[in-house]
This record gives sequence, structure tokens and C-alpha cells, in this order.
Amino acid sequence: MIHLPFRFRSAKHAQPKSVASEVSLSSASAHNAKQQRVNWALALIGLGWSGLLIGCGGSSTVSTLGNWTVRSEFEGVARSGASSFVINNIAYMGTGLDNKSQLLQDFWAYDPAKNAWTQKANFGGAARSLGVGFAVGNKGYIGTGSDINSEKLKDFWEYDATANTWKKVADFGGSARTGALAFAINNKGYVGTGNDGNYLKDMWAFDPATNAWTKVASYGGAKREGGVAFVINNMAYAGTGNNNATAQKDWYVYDPATDVWTQKLDFTTDQAGIARSYGVGFAINGKGYVTLGTGTNSTTVWQYDPTTDLWATTGTFEGASRNYAIGFAIGNKGYVTTGSNGSARYDDLWDFDPTVEQVIE
Repeated sequence: MIHLPFRFRSAKHAQPKSVASEVSLSSASAHNAKQQRVNWALALIGLGWSGLLIGCGGSSTVSTLGNWTVRSEFEGVARSGASSFVINNIAYMGTGLDNKSQLLQDFWAYDPAKNAWTQKANFGGAARSLGVGFAVGNKGYIGTGSDINSEKLKDFWEYDATANTWKKVADFGGSARTGALAFAINNKGYVGTGNDGNYLKDMWAFDPATNAWTKVASYGGAKREGGVAFVINNMAYAGTGNNNATAQKDWYVYDPATDVWTQKLDFTTDQAGIARSYGVGFAINGKGYVTLGTGTNSTTVWQYDPTTDLWATTGTFEGASRNYAIGFAIGNKGYVTTGSNGSARYDDLWDFDPTVEQVIE
């Protein structure tokens, strides 16, 4: 039985109990009519409540903003630990580790306007996984990672999308490493944190105009590998990751104009599920998004608003839970592809629209 949260008052008991209190028949009638209208209004509200309760009891459907849609699956070999960048609304992705534990060197482009993949010239350096990528202007850059002998790398390579060619540029300024984070602001790329045998927090800036790396302010929080970063209004927001087997929940913003990292609010108790490593992050329309990776509630999508410095959940990733995936944004959508869960490797591609309602049965 559904118990409505209202107790109705009858018209009979609403009437005056004495003649002295009764001003006139017409006023009593008016009072009764008014009470009847109130009762009808309460009844309608009660029916709405009962419908809601019945609906909740009879269905597990949940709706929220933030919808995922399957797109054309990646045409290369399923993999994890790949690297990517975006140039002129085209995503470029390659390298990584396949399900036979073979390192990969192939490279691909995804055009969301055509929903199609095109194979490009193989990556110029050695096959690798857990490297990083970023784009500056019309050029993309990939470096660091681990090679076939599990040796950590520090070489960097530039991709010319127009010529479809690679050329070696200056080696990364820090130590050879895996699991670093990377981003680009204005005319420079930034790479830092990761693991070179020890956890790291140093940060370096690459200037393509001078082909040189410069050490900048170290990441503001603890050392880590497997963090995420995204850029909003020329400010880099970074966090998550793993430090000595502990998932991190601090969050920082970097201003390249002042070379300063500023701590933002740590994730509160009810937001502890954001702590993870090797997830994905991307920014759409002034807000950042983090999902997947190793952590609790890993498929939950978290939205960060830099104007309020607050996080909110916005739906659930609708593909398989995974680590070491690739995430990027083009236009008003975010994208997730590849990754691994145990020995399984993935080649599916999903796009994320934060303005569309997600319905989960």
C-alpha cells in the first residue's frame, strides 16, 4: 500500500460548530467551497506523489544529463596505454600494448564529422606504451613511455599532419618515465609527474619554436603516476593518479603566466570516488570531465566546474569499465576509446554529450 504524505480534512468537520461562530450561510458556503478546493488540490498533489512512488517501486530507470553514444570502432588493433592528440578537430592516436602483450607503432586519425578512421604513417620512434601526447598549433607530439624491453623512454617525436610525416625533436628534459601527464597551453606543451622507477612530480615545458625543454614549477601536490589533466581558459587542471599504491584525491590548477600551481578543494567524503589512476580527462564548454581508471565507482562520470571549484556526477560511462584508455574532446563532445580490463583490450569508441539526458534501465 502507498501511504500518501497528506491527511485530508473533510468539509463536514470544516463547518462552524456553533451559531455564534457562523456569520452567515453564504460565508459558510464560501468557506466550504474554499476548503473543497484545497482538498482537491491536496488530492492532486497526493496522486502525483503516489504516481512517483509507484514509478520508483516498479522501475529502476534513472535519468541524468550526460549521454554516451557508440561511434565507429577503432580500426586498428585493440590496445591499452596508447597516446593521442587533437589537431584541427581531428584526433590522432597510436602506439600502445595489444592483447598479446605486443607493443605497437601504428598510428590513426579519427574524423568525427565523417565518423571514420584513417591509418596514417607509423609513429616515428620505437613502439611503446604509456607515453604521452599533446598538440601545439598544427603539429602533434608523442614521447616518453616504455619499450619492448620495459626500458623507460624520454625521446620525443613531432607529427606533421599535412605531410603525414614524423621527425625527432629534442629529448624530454626530465628523466625517462611512464605514466606522465601532458597538456598544451598557447604555444607550449607541458609534461610531468609519472614514474622513472620512483614516483615523480617535476614538470617541463617544451617550446617548438626553439626545440627546447625548460623546467617549470613542479606539480603542486604529491608525486604520482597515471594522473589526468585538461585545459580550460588557458589554465591546466590536474589531479588523480597513484602515489605508492594510494589513489590520489587532491586537485590543482596551473597558471603558465605565473608558473604557479594552486591547490583547489580536496574531494570531500561523498566525492571520494573521484580518486583513481589511469583514468581519462577532457574539457567541454568550460567544464572538465573525469571517468574510468582504477578506483571505486570507476565508470561514474565526474564534472568539474572551475568557476565554483566543485564536482558533480553526470551519468555513467556506458561501455566496459577499463584502465589505460584514451580520452579527448572535439567540439562539444568528449570521446573515449581503447583501454584494458585485466587481459582484455578494447577497440570501441564512445562519444559523450553533457547536454543530452542519459536513461539507464
